[in-house]
Amino acid sequence: MTRRIQPSLIGAGALLLAALLETTAFGQFGAPGGQSTGSQVNQLPLSGRTGESGSVNAAQSPIAGTTTSVNTINPSIQAAGPYTGSELSTSKMPFSGKLSLREAVARGLEYNLGSVGLTLALRQSHGQTLVARSALMPNVSGSLSETVQQIDLRAEGLRISSPFPGIGIPSIVGPFNYFDLRARLTQTVADLTAWNNYRSARETLHANEFFAQDSKDLVVLAVGGAYLQVIAARARVESAKAQLETANALYQQTAQQRSVGLLAQIDVNKSQVQMLTQKQRLASLQNDLAKQKINLARLTGLPPNDRYELSDDVPFAEAPVADEEGAVTQALTQRPDIKAAQAQIRAAERSVAAARAERLPSLSLNADYGAIGETPSQSHGTFSAAGTLRIPIWQGGRTEGDIEQANAAAAQRRAELEDLRSRVESEVRNAFLDLQTATSQVEVARQNRDVTRETLTLTRQRFDAGITDSVEVSQAQSSVASAELDYINSVFAHNVAKLSLARAAGGSAESLPRFLKLQ
Repeated sequence: MTRRIQPSLIGAGALLLAALLETTAFGQFGAPGGQSTGSQVNQLPLSGRTGESGSVNAAQSPIAGTTTSVNTINPSIQAAGPYTGSELSTSKMPFSGKLSLREAVARGLEYNLGSVGLTLALRQSHGQTLVARSALMPNVSGSLSETVQQIDLRAEGLRISSPFPGIGIPSIVGPFNYFDLRARLTQTVADLTAWNNYRSARETLHANEFFAQDSKDLVVLAVGGAYLQVIAARARVESAKAQLETANALYQQTAQQRSVGLLAQIDVNKSQVQMLTQKQRLASLQNDLAKQKINLARLTGLPPNDRYELSDDVPFAEAPVADEEGAVTQALTQRPDIKAAQAQIRAAERSVAAARAERLPSLSLNADYGAIGETPSQSHGTFSAAGTLRIPIWQGGRTEGDIEQANAAAAQRRAELEDLRSRVESEVRNAFLDLQTATSQVEVARQNRDVTRETLTLTRQRFDAGITDSVEVSQAQSSVASAELDYINSVFAHNVAKLSLARAAGGSAESLPRFLKLQ
């Protein structure tokens, strides 16, 4: 019968500190009973982009103009994955019912799932770095055991005969007991594989820190784009209301003129159709505004409804950046995602070094000290210490396989960095192109709006004088509505282009007020 009691010890001087990662087993009385098998490289995934989750992109696509045959650019901010959602923020950050752009961005940075997820991934990476470091740190454990034992010698294969006739030697020994109180220490003295594993984990941690910073730029792009979309949708609704009032006034005027016999019924019907069309258009735009507000609420951690108001308006303003080459240089040197890719290359190179170090000897120390005896008062201290030099000779090709995998991952990281540099430069140059086009669009749309407004005023004067009919007034009114829509879209496109340029150049969270001229 054997009874063992092995609780963890927390002794003087915090001797028993950490769980044992890789331990040399000890025999019953403290003698070494096993040896370390050596460290193995921690292989990185082939691609450094496998951990990417979600995306936010600025897209500009040409669409047919509403007033001319010339195409205009149609901006959109496309968010995917966790960047489309958030955790509820109102319990931690009270909401007044009016949302400014600064507050929307602040809520997004704090509660959008894209930023939250990468912040938690950073914490996880920090924990993995501590695990890798633990292979280089002292590992201490302790045990307390009490053994009560009775042995059958015959069952153990011992058959001892007494040399004296009539005197037998019993085959059953015991019961007897002893206790053992012991602390054990293992320490890696020299292991280049473990050391390079730790350095690789540390570089991976730095990469994740940069990815977390980059996620903030993506959140600013997503939230800022959604806020601008709500502003544009609200402007379309206000424009549609004004057009509906004008159409309704024209309808009332034609109805009055019909009642006194100045117009035919067909003219009244045409003005009524125009009024009803504007009413239907207004309902559709109001529906779009409500959906855009719900989308913005989802990005910023607000309750998913449209029962709030925007406190900011972002009118047209010139972009503060005019040097395209300077913006490209700034992006290539300051973008967090480029710095993250560079850190991933360093991590992959450390992983290659760790794989190659599997061929080198490693040195470790195993020691224990404790007291053993029948009772605590009769115990005596015992100890053992062993240094182990492990020399790998043949491991079945494992080292060569680890080196090949690590080299492949490193090559992939370098290729991804080159691709990322090209992508960043293209993002900056595309943003400048969109900005130039949108600036021109705004000027043309402004002039077109002024001309169509003047044309509508003159046409109504002609209608009041009986020179023209309601058809020409309806056509002039439609031109005004289209011109208003073009101007709203062009201002939105210009603001989105500035927002995209802030993201492309890097540090959009800090540069947003400067790009959008926020007070």
